[in-house]
Amino acid sequence: MFKNIFSRDKKENSCTNRFALVDEKQLDDIVQLSMEKPVLIFKHSTRCGISGMILNRFEKKIKDLDSDFYIVDVLKNRDISNLIADRFKIPHQSPQLLYVKSGKIESYGSHSGVLDVDLKL
Repeated sequence: MFKNIFSRDKKENSCTNRFALVDEKQLDDIVQLSMEKPVLIFKHSTRCGISGMILNRFEKKIKDLDSDFYIVDVLKNRDISNLIADRFKIPHQSPQLLYVKSGKIESYGSHSGVLDVDLKL
């Protein structure tokens, strides 16, 4: 049951395209894509109930947005999570949402603050 929730790469029934972020090349591509349009990166712990609750609420909030949404499983891909923190000079948190535009963090939020991030998409 839980495997289906956490293993999907693209969320169905949504205008937002959801993809797993798993390697450095992909992160480079995402930063390049943000030069053309804003992108969202969500750091998520599959073992944390709060992270799951925030992710569900956030996905409901953005369901009508036409945006690319990348999710990092911080347990499976801790190296990518740390790379994101280093590259963008923000502390690692989970859950955490990064709004990336023009190669930089436009805004971000952690824990319940994820729901308050201003999405100017």
